[in-house]
Order: sequence, then C-alpha cells, then structure tokens
Amino acid sequence: MASKQNMEVRSPGDMAAEHSIPEEKSRTTLIVVVAAIAAVFIGAFFYLLMRNSAAPSPPTSLQGAVRPGAADWDKYSKLIVLDDPADCPEEGSRFCAVEAKRALGDIQMTLRATVRNFTGHTITGLEVMAAVVDHDNKPVRQRTRIVIPSGGAAELLPNKTTSISVLIDGFTESDDRANVKMDVTGFIVK
Repeated sequence: MASKQNMEVRSPGDMAAEHSIPEEKSRTTLIVVVAAIAAVFIGAFFYLLMRNSAAPSPPTSLQGAVRPGAADWDKYSKLIVLDDPADCPEEGSRFCAVEAKRALGDIQMTLRATVRNFTGHTITGLEVMAAVVDHDNKPVRQRTRIVIPSGGAAELLPNKTTSISVLIDGFTESDDRANVKMDVTGFIVK
C-alpha cells in the first residue's frame, strides 16, 4: 500500500488552475496565429488591388501610324470623327465622361466616344489621346490609348462607327476637373 506521504489529495479547484495556464497560452497562440494569417490575406488583397491599378498598360504608341505633319494627316484626320455616344446621359456634350470612386480612395474617370469613319478606307489602327482638363484648359490627367485594334474592334470599315472608351485614374477630390477632351493622335488606313 502506498504511504500517506506519497499520496496527495488535490481539490478540483487546484486541477482547474493547473490546466488553465497552458490552455490560456494555447488560446493566445491561436489568436496570434489567426490574426497574422488574416493580416497576410488582407495585405495580399490590397497588394493585388494596387498591382492591378498600376499594371503596365498595353503600348500607347501605334507603330507605323499617320501622325500630324504627315502628308496623309490633313487628308484623312478630319474624316475620322469622334462624337458623343448615343447612350450618353449628358445631352449636347461631345464626349461622355463618368467618374467613380475606388476602394483605394482615388477617383477614376471613363471617357467614351463614338468613332465615325468617313475616310472611304478601312481603319486598321487608331490612337486617341483623352484628357481631363481644368478651367484653364490645361490637362489635369491624360492618357493616350490604342483603341483600334482592341477587344471591341479589330478594324473600322468605311462609313461605320464603333464605341471607344479610355480609363483615366488617379484623380483626387481637390482636382479641378472642368472638362474632357479626346483627339485622334494617329491612325492607319488600308
């Protein structure tokens, strides 16, 4: 038989206190691990948002295009017309501009227009410059984009139209966004 000296009698409260210290440590460790994993996921989410908004855009210069000063520029440039889209809610404006706030805190603007081809030739390449200007008609932000060929149209046949859009981001509330403009900066006809 065991002696009385080797046998200790413990109360249930003593056992609970003995077990609570390791349980608290494991709970604290679990909370820290879960918080770290959540922080990594949130950080990765914002990284992807920033990366997508700052992703390199396709080339902005149309290779081999007719540009201002070239012989064919004066002949064809006035026959490529940028006009107001039919579904634009702003009556009488030359281009349709829509602004939207992004989760990153800045504002992006989408400028839309309808391209009309009166050249008598098929347009296989079209480059436009879109800008948001202030009250002094100075660009606040601008972007040059190749709109033909693009996902919407590979080419523009004579006497046909196509819709184009240019996205410009990075605006703040304090930017003076008085007006928008779009101009043809280069084209290729066949």
